[in-house]
Amino acid sequence: MARGKWTIIFEDKKIIKNHDEGDSVGVGFRIDDDAFWNDSKFANIWAIQYGSSVSTDEVEYKYETPHSTYVDANIGDISQFSNKWDASYLAQLQSDWDNDVRDESEKGSRPTTYTSAPV
Repeated sequence: MARGKWTIIFEDKKIIKNHDEGDSVGVGFRIDDDAFWNDSKFANIWAIQYGSSVSTDEVEYKYETPHSTYVDANIGDISQFSNKWDASYLAQLQSDWDNDVRDESEKGSRPTTYTSAPV
């Protein structure tokens, strides 16, 4: 499987952002949302490499189903994953800001939003 701009590993409930966008490159988060991961449309999926240079290998299935493109998998927009990653990353940025002992005038305002750049 070729490395994509987003990597989603279903067994680990992990979403990893691989595309270049400053300090957030290669950052992964475990998303503890069983209702999300247990959606029936994901039942046969092992992993996703969205935005891969080998598009026919973007979705890797658990069983005998051949790998496919993300579009052919028909599981919805990538934003269902990137939005969860963005929320986790924002929480990390806010925690880092909260735990930074410097004066607020030095560290700037507390982050209130984060949205990944379009892929």
